[in-house]
Amino acid sequence: MQLEAYDPEEFYDELFVAQGKPRSQAESLIKWIQKLGIEQLEQHRQTAEIALFKLGVTFNVYSDNQGVERIFPFDIIPRIIAAEEWQQLEKGLKQRIEALNLFLDDIYNEQLIIKDGKIPAEVIHTASGFLKPCLGIKPPHGIWCHITGTDLVRDRDGQWYVLEDNLRVPSGVSYVLENRRVMKSTFPDIFHTMAVKAIDDYPSHLLETLLNLAPPHLPEPTVVVLTPGIYNSAYYEHSFLAQQMGVELVEGRDLIVVDGYLQMRTTKGLRRVDVVYRRVDDGFLDPKAFHPNSCLGVPGLMEVYHEGKVALANAPGTGVADDKVVYAYVPEMIRYYLAEEPLLSNVPTYLCWREQDREYVLKNLDKLVVKAANEAGGYGMLVGIDATPAEREEFAQKIIAQPRNYIAQPTLSLSRVPTLIDGEIQGRHVDLRPYILHRGDEIYVHPGGLTRVALKKGSLVVNSSQGGGSKDTWVLTG
Repeated sequence: MQLEAYDPEEFYDELFVAQGKPRSQAESLIKWIQKLGIEQLEQHRQTAEIALFKLGVTFNVYSDNQGVERIFPFDIIPRIIAAEEWQQLEKGLKQRIEALNLFLDDIYNEQLIIKDGKIPAEVIHTASGFLKPCLGIKPPHGIWCHITGTDLVRDRDGQWYVLEDNLRVPSGVSYVLENRRVMKSTFPDIFHTMAVKAIDDYPSHLLETLLNLAPPHLPEPTVVVLTPGIYNSAYYEHSFLAQQMGVELVEGRDLIVVDGYLQMRTTKGLRRVDVVYRRVDDGFLDPKAFHPNSCLGVPGLMEVYHEGKVALANAPGTGVADDKVVYAYVPEMIRYYLAEEPLLSNVPTYLCWREQDREYVLKNLDKLVVKAANEAGGYGMLVGIDATPAEREEFAQKIIAQPRNYIAQPTLSLSRVPTLIDGEIQGRHVDLRPYILHRGDEIYVHPGGLTRVALKKGSLVVNSSQGGGSKDTWVLTG
């Protein structure tokens, strides 16, 4: 299919209003693609994927018997967001992160939101991400969620919704930066004709955020990136960000607590570490405080952290906000802590621990998307409309057995973007993950974010582990 014949059908399309009618912000791009032609576009796509592979832009799939490492599929047709629309998203994301940070500080200290009856204590205390060893902690500047990746989707009517919050160890920003790098080298001309916001300064913003956590009296604080190691699905990103920031990439075995401080083993002896950008899940950070058999963390790390002698980003305990049941209460958090109405809406959510919600969900599994509260990557999920009766019955039994562990949402008609599939341009569903950095005095939203695309026809699951790919996201300056 040529672009001239591309039909958005009944979906909201990010580039077209209707067949043959581009959105105003996409007109220059559409003309350029038409001039280029499908054959040349396909050649450029292949060149871009080869470039990404040579750069090492891969991810690991633990359940794949074909081998763990693979390239993250990349589509050459970008997604465009108009300047005015991005400004509104930016405001909504800043509001949400501010409220979530206040919530985290509250539940690990005074717990006023629970005492005032705005969120049930049981919801918090049964969340797997709620960590009792973090009670009473006061992180530097009161910031818990330093780096957040918030997943957004757009429905059939064009309205944006927050799909989920990722505060623990959000990943994917390296793909954003490398996708842009390859696009600019492949198509330098189009970047000159369209006013696209630059994104390559993310590592400097990230480093500034991390340095801000160090004690003010230190002239040259030491920052490290803590990785679980080469077999982690996001190891490429860990090494990429460490290299881009000019800091050390370390594993747990490289660190040790000595004389009351976290120290790094070097060829010249021990060196004090002041800030850790940790890409290790909470439960593996310190075998003395969490999982006793963990080899990924550092024994005694939490004690040093409690004493304020090292800063951790993100703070341990932030995973409670990743719980999909807790997610349902974020609009209430915004009203409670900020006395404001949410600028970005949640997807309407049914909580299966509520009897009335559970009864509705069990009767309407064929119309709903059911998600496990603490799963990610497209796992632990039922898309009812695409499921077999046997699959729906299996999930019904899971809900009945563990109602606290499940939520359900209506099946949204996710927006689409023209995508190059087997030499043809076809519509594919997308989401968007912008990255937000909280520095205390400022919340910075990186322009654009990771647009993930479901490469299978009709699929609503965009996760890379489920066969999804990515696109470059262009936020226009005006």
